[in-house]
Amino acid sequence: MKPDALDDLVGLFDLEPLEENLFRGRSQDLGLPQLFGGQVLGQALSAASQTVPPARRSHSLHGYFLRPGDPHRPVVYQVEAVRDGGSFATRRITAIQKGRPIFFCSTSFHDPEQGLTHQATMPQVTSPERLIDDGAKLARFDNHPIEFLVDGEEQSTGQPSRKRVWFRLVGDLPDDPATHRGLLTYSSDFNLLTTALVPHGIEFGDSRLQIASLDHSLWFHCDARVDDWLLYDMDSPWGGQSRGLVRGSIYDRAGQLIASSAQEGLIRLHDKPRG
Repeated sequence: MKPDALDDLVGLFDLEPLEENLFRGRSQDLGLPQLFGGQVLGQALSAASQTVPPARRSHSLHGYFLRPGDPHRPVVYQVEAVRDGGSFATRRITAIQKGRPIFFCSTSFHDPEQGLTHQATMPQVTSPERLIDDGAKLARFDNHPIEFLVDGEEQSTGQPSRKRVWFRLVGDLPDDPATHRGLLTYSSDFNLLTTALVPHGIEFGDSRLQIASLDHSLWFHCDARVDDWLLYDMDSPWGGQSRGLVRGSIYDRAGQLIASSAQEGLIRLHDKPRG
């Protein structure tokens, strides 16, 4: 991994202000057929966050992917201030390339409050350190600072359609909660949709496969650091009609539920390899 890989990733969310409520972000090429969806999710959140007071933190984000993005071109983000209330604020963000929207989302911000508390219990899983000691291999994209460890309880075929993955950013990050929320948003798009492939025994790299995210929802429950191991517990309750639905829960190593996600995606399996 390049020494500055983490700085490069953090820099993705340092958007250039072009005009009031208008921002531009550079793009990252991960070697995928199109722009990685996590990039536009994180950059859209960063753009919206610059239009609200720092004390207001995003608690939910809901977006739709409209067109494949070009990883070799910058993305422009247009933010609309839908509402600024006493304790909540709502923003609508459109991501634009080549003059056309490739993604749009809405995100809601909330002033911190105290209230009733409950959460789902973190599943019993093997710690990342134990997985490594047992010979599990760390996975990451070339020169990329996010690393993954697949828990041994992942099902290769059959039901339930579940995948459990530990992930973290390697390197030192600032204490700024907004930086960690942006990186968590970015990371939440990894591994999620491919959970719908688990019961069919199909690998992401299958040449017959056409797969793409259609939408993405994320709920932030509390602040967390992404430079320590986080568990992504994902399941797919339904698949059909060339689509798959996946849900995710993200826990810190202490068992605190820090975020929840949901995504529906296009999943087509062609008779012949795609050219």
